[in-house]
Amino acid sequence: MPIPHVRSAVPVDAFRQRFSATRRGARLARLLAAHQLAEWGLPHGTEAHDTAVLVVAELAANAVLHGRVPGRDFALSLLRDETRGTLRIEVTDTHPAFPVRGTPAPEEDAGRGLLLVEALATDWGVQGRPGPGKTVWALCPLPQGARLGPRLGSEAREGFRPAAGPA
Repeated sequence: MPIPHVRSAVPVDAFRQRFSATRRGARLARLLAAHQLAEWGLPHGTEAHDTAVLVVAELAANAVLHGRVPGRDFALSLLRDETRGTLRIEVTDTHPAFPVRGTPAPEEDAGRGLLLVEALATDWGVQGRPGPGKTVWALCPLPQGARLGPRLGSEAREGFRPAAGPA
């Protein structure tokens, strides 16, 4: 059964890319997200840029380390909504298990990724998707009153359907 096309009442700029579920893929997702944010007018070194890039890095690393299914990729989506002043970051993988935010012991080297996401994002969550897997999303604030880069034309947004969830 086809999924109906959902069109946002608010114009949203979007970036979407699939990556191999490897450490190299996670690194490339972080680098391309940083580049896209700079193209949208969030310069490297600003709080909004660096926060969003760190959230992308953590979610991509989780997709590679915990959500990896052999032979399957993960997807990164960035949705810039200037009207709401938010950047929605979505990472989708095909592993059926939902992530669980843990509380690692001080001497442990790992297990703090979702704690960082929770601290940096204004909201985050996990949702199922059609077919196998899930989407982990996070909302990061865009700077108030900032002059961001040019909006994408409607033809560039056509056919893009963000995953449902709080917006």
